Amino acid sequence: MDGTQTDRGQDRPSRIALVGAPVEVGAGHRGAVMGPAGLRTAGLLPSLQGLGFEVEDQGDLAPAKPLPAVAETPQMRFLPEIAGWSRVLSDRAYDLMNQGVLPIFLGGDHSLSMGTVNGVLRHCREAGRELFVLWLDAHADFNTPATTPSGNMHGMSAALLCGEPGLDDVFGNEPRERLDPQNLTILGARSIDREERALLRRRGVEVFDMRLVDEYGVSVLMRRILDKVAARNGVLHVSLDVDFLDPSIAPGVGTTVPGGATYREAHLIMEMLYDSGLVGSLDVVELNPFLDDRGKSALLLVDLVSSLFGRQIIERVGAVERAASGAL
Repeated sequence: MDGTQTDRGQDRPSRIALVGAPVEVGAGHRGAVMGPAGLRTAGLLPSLQGLGFEVEDQGDLAPAKPLPAVAETPQMRFLPEIAGWSRVLSDRAYDLMNQGVLPIFLGGDHSLSMGTVNGVLRHCREAGRELFVLWLDAHADFNTPATTPSGNMHGMSAALLCGEPGLDDVFGNEPRERLDPQNLTILGARSIDREERALLRRRGVEVFDMRLVDEYGVSVLMRRILDKVAARNGVLHVSLDVDFLDPSIAPGVGTTVPGGATYREAHLIMEMLYDSGLVGSLDVVELNPFLDDRGKSALLLVDLVSSLFGRQIIERVGAVERAASGAL
């Protein structure tokens, strides 16, 4: 693929792997198990191929069997199943990154990111690169077993990745890495629990809620994020939750919160991510086709992922310079 649009274009992987992760036990509503099929039906594979990538659909992963030594509790619902999924996903993410393939994990609820990001972290540590995570979500997912109001583990994914206590059984003795909380940015938040909010503040997690999006616009916030990653020669993992988007444009999710990102805000974020050349892996999570409206959410997600991988309305080389000089 032609990467002449940015200085980092030569770093873009030319190969993409689609990996389904039909897990739904981390969420409070059933239906996310159909998410990978929904994204495929909406045309994700041909859309990426049309952008010049070599794309392999590796099908859906099967989780490891629930681990009998791991006990479920009311604070960690379906923990044995989540532990099985996390270990399988971590190994697949690690293997694909080592092969120089950019993995796109199709969810499935957001608990899958416990595994995917851990695998990417393992690869980055061995490669001597620093990993940053952009969490596009209405929620922070930074609860722990001590703070969770529901016990649903999709709300603990980011906390586990940052090494919060009480979640060690998810990986047990399996390889596990810790994400520096200051390398995590949550963008689009508008529903955070009280104790979760206090924990985020103590850990120094960067949270750009919708108030900041309204006040400054996504371009200002995205430049801050991308400049930080680029300055440290980092790799960026993007974890895109459907509920990041306003439910008026993406109703197919079990955790809708009004006031989310608009169609153009979401596309601008994806376009800026592509221009940066920094993205090394992606999760697309929480799509629930059972709650969708004639595939509306799935089709929008395919459009957004296509923008993240370079789909443009018109060639933009030199456009910004011409606009600044008044030549447009």
